[in-house]
Formats: sequence, structure tokens, C-alpha cells
Amino acid sequence: MNSPTVNIIWFKRDLRVHDHAPLALASAQGPVVPLYVVEPDYWRLPDASRRHWHFIQDCLVELQAELSSRGATLVCRTGLVVEVLEDLRQKFGTIALWSHEETGNDWTFARDRQVLAWCKAHEIVWHQTPSNGVVRGLKSRDGWSALRDTRMAEPMIPAPNDLMLAADISPGSLPSKDHPMFGETVGSVQSGGRFEGLRVRASFLKERASKYMMTVSKPGISARHCSRLSAHIAYGTLSVREIEQATKVRMAELAMDLDPASKNLRKNLSAFLSRLAWRCHFVQKLEQQPSIEFRCMHLAFEGMREPHFRQEFFDAWATGHTGYPLIDAAMRSLHSNGWINFRMRAMLVSFASYHLWLDWRQTAPHLARLFTDYEPGIHFSQFQMQSGVTGINTLRIYNPIKQSMDHDPEGKFIRRYVPELSAVSEQWIHEPWRLPDPPPLYAKPLVEHDKAIKMARDQITACRKAPDFMDDARHVRQKLGSRAKPPHRRPKVVKDKSQLSFDV
Repeated sequence: MNSPTVNIIWFKRDLRVHDHAPLALASAQGPVVPLYVVEPDYWRLPDASRRHWHFIQDCLVELQAELSSRGATLVCRTGLVVEVLEDLRQKFGTIALWSHEETGNDWTFARDRQVLAWCKAHEIVWHQTPSNGVVRGLKSRDGWSALRDTRMAEPMIPAPNDLMLAADISPGSLPSKDHPMFGETVGSVQSGGRFEGLRVRASFLKERASKYMMTVSKPGISARHCSRLSAHIAYGTLSVREIEQATKVRMAELAMDLDPASKNLRKNLSAFLSRLAWRCHFVQKLEQQPSIEFRCMHLAFEGMREPHFRQEFFDAWATGHTGYPLIDAAMRSLHSNGWINFRMRAMLVSFASYHLWLDWRQTAPHLARLFTDYEPGIHFSQFQMQSGVTGINTLRIYNPIKQSMDHDPEGKFIRRYVPELSAVSEQWIHEPWRLPDPPPLYAKPLVEHDKAIKMARDQITACRKAPDFMDDARHVRQKLGSRAKPPHRRPKVVKDKSQLSFDV
């Protein structure tokens, strides 16, 4: 008598049992092995960090408990995925592999190609189901939005009960948060796990969203009124679909209430839904063109910044010692907390790319390591957008002095993270170098704003004058651009659609 097929459910960036198609479909077939593989080679990458593992480990501990309550257990292995799967094939004989489609960095794309080749070599069926709003094999962006909205409206998939764990399989153990595999130490990290994600979502929908749009650009206070769900989406403790549907239910409740406060909250939640859609839009770009992790969307910009890299500029930017108070406060806050709002993220990238003329491929891995909510599809698309190398977006060059005055007028955020300026008055906190006697422990500005920006604009303008620039830009727009407007019209640039994490 032949042994039954053992169904391997490979968890990656989908660390939940609810609204999880691979788990539901595989469990209906017979015995299962819920599998998570810790891949040492991945954790050596320049965009991976211990901060990510802290969040992931929280998620895995809770996932382990969820699976155990349903009759199974999370099987954790450390090593190469293909070797782990081969061990399971040797153990069980006939296996099938189930997972969500993953839109990750180049390393995970390559790893998945290796897994696919291994599956074909051993005649193993790999069932991959769509993830969130990303459409694999999309032939045209013209229909993407409708496909995404249809998927978001589909019923959520119930978590299966009474899982049948394959016999004689040891669970293994999760590496600790302080395991040396995960690199350097980190500051504080947002708590992971589905329970925490549901708690955060509930508080946002109930009340925190009331000042969402009003404070989304304000450093410090935005930490309360942004949803703080971006890391939970990135690692899949909640699906985008269940967040979107819960938001719409809450908006329907608010529509029945004539109180102005309810109307305001509903308006803010509508903006939140828009950002959820934009989030999927940006991940879709990486799905369609994985090369944007390494190459400018518009090739006219290749070679523009690379020869001019200055290590001392990079080091000052990366540690928060540029001499521009809000830039330094934002970077130091990020080191400490693993999160800052979208405007500060965009400003950090803009300053590095235009003022310091650093190539985005040098700066992107640094911020990836610091962001708890690092999402490759958003990260690299937005780094290119903020660095002016897509060929289809308006340049977003932030004046760090104006941003400081607009969003931290009293300097509270600056003083919290740049103690060298704690005694500087509100009058001078944004430009301490103008004081007759500047603070001796605070760095002088690396560059002069007007001169640096003029040079950057001149360089970019020269690239845009290349003979085939507009033809190539139209190709980029057709493949990767938003369809917010008809294809024959140039899309209007919408203010504040520039956030890097879309910390929705």
C-alpha cells in the first residue's frame, strides 16, 4: 500500500493561519508539514538585519502556538531550502509543496527558481497561490487595478481546524533573537505576531485614524496616528484583504453616525484604503521587473551618480551627522525605533540622492536594515522614485530646512534625538550653523543646500536630454506606471504618494 502524499506548507512572508490559501488547500488533501526555513545565506545579505528577525521570531512563536491548537506544529529547519525539502522527500517519499507566491528581493527570486528546478527534477507539484494584490504573469497594467479590487472583495479563507500532522516529524527549534546569525544588534523593535497585529488594527480603526492625514507627515506624533500595520503586512500576520475588509466594515458603521467626528474618521479611513491600494501597486512593479533592485528603471540614469560616491558623506548620512538637524534626528530615530513616517523616509532618501549625490544602490540597503517593515517591492521602487531615476515621476527634492520648520516647528523631535542641540532655541534649532557661536559638538553642514541642489538638477537635466529619453520613458510608463489616468494622458502627480513603506 502506498503512503499518502505529505503536503509541505512552506511559510515565508505569510506568517498566519487565517486567510491563508496554501494552508487551507493543503490541509484538505491529507497529512501536512507546516514548514519554516531559516536560511543563513539570506541573513548575510546587505538588506537583512536582526531587527527583521526580532519581528519575525515573534510571529513564528505565535504561529507555532496557533498550529499546535489545531493539531499540527510548526516545523523549523535551518539551512538551504532545497536541502531541507530533499530531506523531507527522502523521509516521506511522495510530497507536494504549497506556498504563496513571493515577491521578494533578487536572492529570494533566485532561490525560488532553484526550488522550482528541484521540484521538476523530482516530479513534485508546487502549488503557488496569489499573495495580496500582486498578480503574477500580468500581461498589461491596464487591467491590474480591477484584478486587485476583485481579489480584495473575495471572501476570506477560514483557518482550518483539525490539521493532520504527518507522522514522526520533529518540530526543530527556532533560533533565538540574539543568535549571531542575524548580525549586529538593534534598538527597540515593534512587536510582531498576529495577536499584536489585530490589536493595532483595532485601535487604528476605532480611534487612532482620526488624525491620520493631519499628522502623517509629522515626525514623532505620526507614530500614534499612522496605522503601524506595515510590518504586519510585510511579514503576513494579516493579509491586505482582511485589513481592507475590516476597514470597509468600520466605514459602513461610521456612515450611520451623523457626528462630525465619525465623518472625519471615515474620511481618514478612506485615505488609508487608497494607500493600501498604492502599496500593492508598488509591489507589483518589482513582480513585473525584478531588475529594479539593481538597475535604474530608466537606463539613461545609469552611471550618473556612481563615480561620485563619497564614503564620508555616506557615513555621516547613515549615522545622522550631516549637520542638518531634521535629517539627523530622523536617521537617529530610525536607528532607535525601526520606524519613521513616510515624509521623513522620503526626505532621508532625497537628501542622500540630491544633496550628497549618493547612488541609491548604496543607500537602499542601509535603510532596508533599519526599517522593521522592509518590503522589497516598495523599497526599491520608491528609492528610484525619490532619487529621480524612473524617468516618469516628477523630481521630489526636499528642502531639509523648510521641512524642519513645517513639520517640527518647535524642534521637539530634533531635541529628542539630537541632544547636541538640546539648548538651542526655537529660533535657531533648524539652522544652528547661523548662530554666532554654533554648538561645538554638532556637525557643520556637509553641503550648502542651494549649491548642492543646483548641481543635482543640472546633472539630471543633462540625462533627460538624451535623444531617446522620452521614448524609453514611455516604455517605462507603459510597463510600470499607474493607470490612475487613461494611458494617453500624463498621470497627474498626487501629493504625498511618495512614502517608502506606505505605513498605511
